[in-house]
Amino acid sequence: MARPNKRRPGGWLSRDHVVVRKWVEKLKAKAAGTDPATYIPPIKALQAMVANNPVLHASTQSMFVEALAYSKDDPTGAPAVTSWDEFLSLLNTIMATSPEFIVDQGTLEAQGLVGFPINALLDWPMGTVGGTVTFNDTAFNAYFKAVLDYWGRFLCTEPSRYVLAEGDATSDPQSIPWLSAPAKKQMVAVAQQPFADPPRGQTFEDIFDVPDPGDPAYLGFTSWDNFFTRLFKDGQRPVGDSVLVNACESAPLQYQTGVALSSNIWLKGQPYSLNDMLNGDPLAAQFAGGTVYQAFLSALSYHRWHSPVDGVIEKATVVNGTYYLESPSEGIYSDDPDPSAPNASQPFITSVAARAVIFIRADDPAIGLMAMVPVGMAEVSSCEITVVPGQRVSRGDQIGMFHFGGSTHCLVFQPGVELEFQVPVSDKPNLDATNVAVKSNLATVVKR
Repeated sequence: MARPNKRRPGGWLSRDHVVVRKWVEKLKAKAAGTDPATYIPPIKALQAMVANNPVLHASTQSMFVEALAYSKDDPTGAPAVTSWDEFLSLLNTIMATSPEFIVDQGTLEAQGLVGFPINALLDWPMGTVGGTVTFNDTAFNAYFKAVLDYWGRFLCTEPSRYVLAEGDATSDPQSIPWLSAPAKKQMVAVAQQPFADPPRGQTFEDIFDVPDPGDPAYLGFTSWDNFFTRLFKDGQRPVGDSVLVNACESAPLQYQTGVALSSNIWLKGQPYSLNDMLNGDPLAAQFAGGTVYQAFLSALSYHRWHSPVDGVIEKATVVNGTYYLESPSEGIYSDDPDPSAPNASQPFITSVAARAVIFIRADDPAIGLMAMVPVGMAEVSSCEITVVPGQRVSRGDQIGMFHFGGSTHCLVFQPGVELEFQVPVSDKPNLDATNVAVKSNLATVVKR
């Protein structure tokens, strides 16, 4: 039986199933009466492809049936969406919906469900056998990417910013504007989390680069995506003096040594598989037996990536992987089921999910060739690389960003590179870690 308050690191979905259910019920009311003939073209294409594929037709139906049957006696809340057809109707409605800032009305504290609205619909079904078949299918993922790309384009338009401003956001008491005082207070708290003694009295406008402070409604942000990819103000995240600095504002998940070139990623325990993670690149063999550092991002945090070393970009590519596939060892039939298993599946998804693979040849010969792998989770289908092969980068230079969602990332090192971390790390997943400031000192190299 699923636990009602199982951890959901990063705040992408609420721990409280009641909050998720209320949000889905609100979406159902908004979608009521929608004619499938009016669905956006990518959803129509997905619907037709599934209907004509016997395996996917069965698996998309069964994942909702399985989830409902499994959770019927679960007091924490059965699935709010019970069929593939219902899911498509709600998915179509999300295409013109921006991520909302959900709060506890008593405390006005953030409740999550801000970056993963589609994940909220699939909260249980994705952890079923049918869900595994569906979300592991190459054709399904290709068609689903077209849907996510469509939504991503909406989130880059002016109408998407309706959730930002006072007076524009829904009057539903479950949510508040992102630029309201309580929401900005939460984002300030997350931005100050990496510091033992956070500065007192800082405001959102003190920390982040606001395009137009004189705009009382939107602060000059032109879209949801423009707000989500906001920059820190100059001086807020100085570059450390270590040879290896933190590439993302993120919380350490785990650090493993002696990682195999190829592993069975479907096993319980989720071993890393370098060849899969690095998308079969010929350079992957150089990392066999090496080390992997992984960290995850918060929903309310900063989502750009920065070079962890001084060096030259050797290769950079985006891999179109899966979007809602999770490790079966974390699904509803596991010993400790979690309906938000993508969080617990972070090591697994480094080998299967949509991701960027960036090889950097560090100037420091003790590091040499390394790789950075920003990994998309759920809604995060857009990993944007902003550097090109042959480009020289310095520690702290921007090299890319996530759009409209949150995620995880890995730094991969060759065997023989021994690191001494300046932040707490573990060889087992630690979902209770707190954020480390981007560009700050991450580790030094032990030279023998």
